Amino acid sequence: MLLHHYRFEPDTSLYDLDLFRTELAGSRSPIAPFKAALREIQARLDERFRAGSDIRDLVRGRAWYLDQLLAIAWAQHAWPDDGVALVAVGGYGRGELHPHSDIDLLLLLEHDDDTPYREPLSAFITFLWDIGLEIGHSVRSLNDCEREAEADVTVITNLLESRLIAGPDSLREKMRERLSTPNLWPADRFFEAKWQEQIARHYRYNNSEYHLEPNLKSSPGGLRDIQMIGWVAKRHFGTEQYTDIVANGFMNDAELRILSQGQAFLWQVRYALHMLTGRAEDRLLFDHQRTIAEMFGFRDTPERLAVEQFMKRYYRHVTALAGLNDMLLQHFDEVILRGKESLETVKLNERFETKGGYIQARSRNLFRERPAAMLELFLLMAKHPEIEGVRADTIRLIRDHRHQIDDHYREDPRHQRLFMAIMRAPGNVPRQLRRMNRYGILGKYLPEFGRAVGLMQHDLFHIYTVDAHTLRLLKFLHGFRKPDAKVDFPVAATLIHQLPKLDLLWIAGLFHDIGKGRGGDHSEIGARDVEQFCHRHHISQHDTNLVSWLVEHHLLMSMTAQKR
Repeated sequence: MLLHHYRFEPDTSLYDLDLFRTELAGSRSPIAPFKAALREIQARLDERFRAGSDIRDLVRGRAWYLDQLLAIAWAQHAWPDDGVALVAVGGYGRGELHPHSDIDLLLLLEHDDDTPYREPLSAFITFLWDIGLEIGHSVRSLNDCEREAEADVTVITNLLESRLIAGPDSLREKMRERLSTPNLWPADRFFEAKWQEQIARHYRYNNSEYHLEPNLKSSPGGLRDIQMIGWVAKRHFGTEQYTDIVANGFMNDAELRILSQGQAFLWQVRYALHMLTGRAEDRLLFDHQRTIAEMFGFRDTPERLAVEQFMKRYYRHVTALAGLNDMLLQHFDEVILRGKESLETVKLNERFETKGGYIQARSRNLFRERPAAMLELFLLMAKHPEIEGVRADTIRLIRDHRHQIDDHYREDPRHQRLFMAIMRAPGNVPRQLRRMNRYGILGKYLPEFGRAVGLMQHDLFHIYTVDAHTLRLLKFLHGFRKPDAKVDFPVAATLIHQLPKLDLLWIAGLFHDIGKGRGGDHSEIGARDVEQFCHRHHISQHDTNLVSWLVEHHLLMSMTAQKR
């Protein structure tokens, strides 16, 4: 799918296809000319990448040139009739090819009997291997496509993203018509299946976009999350472009820009990673991070290493993409899965209500007229654990109004009381802090925490960025409150129920690593920060001293735990 009003126009000056045809006609064997053409096209694309060309032109340009070469190769083979076609599917079907991307091909047959085509198909596939293409291919009849698509959501997803390369277009059109029948993966069933796929994929990465060695495709906020939005929209709206999602009111122009910029950045990194490793690599390992940071022009400064600057930009993009994916899928859920349901609405107060178990603002002007409600929402969720989440329109309102959280907002006693009420709520406080972070509120209200968002920490003890590590720590602390914690952690599970002020534990956990990346001893910096926080929020001097001491000496606790 195309993003943000971009329209690809092939650059025919990159490689002379007419000259290639002439050389091919005069060659004893077609293999050498095809190999040379593929090498030359990739080399020129790589040169343009190093020169800073638009990554969209490069990724789509490689797909376009491969289209031309495959069509020429197809014409070199003898086909018995018009009952077979060459179709690009998957990422190649979307017209996206990085240097070592999978080249997924469908050899589409009109009839089930493949006997007349076996020999030419085998010769064609062998030829593609001989010229050095790493292809994934399947041979399917129209009936096969319909039957296998009905049985497997990954098959229909692959086939939805199809383009004709060679052969009669009527065949691909017949396939498209069969896949568009209402009973074959209707939008609600398709969405539910793809959502479960995403949940499983995110689970493999601990539901965090903040791994220190992330996967560009599969980690939360990665390319799969962008594609997920496109797949669901295509099945629901029948659209080929993200701009149509805007036209349908599911996304606004600013959100489309986030998708477009995020995809472009991830494409740049992926292209560089493929060039660097010489293979289809999507894991952004430490050594690759350093090299790519240098390729992208980042340089070490007294405050920050080049690799830290580069990864900070990466985390900023994937955080925005993960948040947008979260909101849009919630929107799809409300419209596609729950749209026909009669959802119960429960009024919480004059400002908020729940609908179908999800909280929403009762007025679109709420956060503009009453900015304190941005914190009140999380307090209500802490007090009402039965609330499952936030309605999509309200998530969008939060995103649109969080810029109001500035120094004046932070100094307002009403907002300070609300934040402390969240910290002192009887429910799952760490869950609310994670939600606040997901929607960009926590880092706005606590700039100290905001500076730690996406901050790398290269050591033996951490596998996440500072902010992700901090929120996971709070989650584990809360876990000690659960009844089954007494089995594995009898001391901690007993002590946590004896603490008179749990909010002090949450605050200490929130600030324990907050001083990292600012030069000096992060424990001492964090201790000073938490003292200022406590004074700002009118916490007693005794409690302030305790929290500050916990932050300053948290490494001592870590070292003691590891020695015993």
